[in-house]
Amino acid sequence: MSYVISEECVSCGACAPECPTQAITEGDDKYVIDPEKCIECGACADVCPVGAPHQP
Repeated sequence: MSYVISEECVSCGACAPECPTQAITEGDDKYVIDPEKCIECGACADVCPVGAPHQP
């Protein structure tokens, strides 16, 4: 199951450049992950300062 970004997201942008498939984009109030592009590598979760990316 692909990663999702929770409401804890502070829109810092640390996750987006780490995604090897460019699945993460800036949304209206937080970053979002495209489940079609996510390969479940966890790179986004490793760099997030608040732990927002997670697998449901």
